Amino acid sequence: MCDPDSPLMTFHLSRKAGKTTLSVNNAKTKGLRNNRRGYRIWRTLKYFHLRFIRLRGRPEEIARGVALGVFAGAMPIVPFQTAFAVFLAILFKGSKIAAALGTWVSNPLNWYFLYFYSYKIGAEILGLRARPKAFQAVLTAIQEGESAWLIFKQMVGAGGEFMGAFLLGGLVLGTVFSIPAYFISLRMILSFRAYRARRQQARLCLKDDQ
Repeated sequence: MCDPDSPLMTFHLSRKAGKTTLSVNNAKTKGLRNNRRGYRIWRTLKYFHLRFIRLRGRPEEIARGVALGVFAGAMPIVPFQTAFAVFLAILFKGSKIAAALGTWVSNPLNWYFLYFYSYKIGAEILGLRARPKAFQAVLTAIQEGESAWLIFKQMVGAGGEFMGAFLLGGLVLGTVFSIPAYFISLRMILSFRAYRARRQQARLCLKDDQ
């Protein structure tokens, strides 16, 4: 038996039967869509992980690319993150593929927190106390799964001061995240390559024994 005090049951009691059925169906459809979206994101992240461990090149160059990708990924410019990361990789001689992969530190699962703290940090530095309506509009658009282009247009349309707070906060977050990203990815690359070398050596020894 349903709990009459639950939010769902309260909603049902406040609507007519016909509309109630429609709202439940919409909720189920939205939940299914979110599950599929989460699965696609998980598959994409897994693919990027495999691409990362198979990258060729000097470990320092790959790690530099990852760090630059993380830096670009922390900037609240989702439609341009990959292009910006590749540009930085060319400029600072990092792996362009690793830079593109590194931008996936920012993904639809954490865009809300990225934009929220980017603005919060930037507004604090600039001394902006009031939160404009555009800020809530951006967060709502992210929650509703709107396209990255639409979100970016809302930010630009809110004015230079608003956009400046986002970019300044993203600059701080990018710097904070990219420095450890370099050392962590470098350690991962060196460890994986050492592990792979040991496996290859072990296989050679088994062949020799046979």
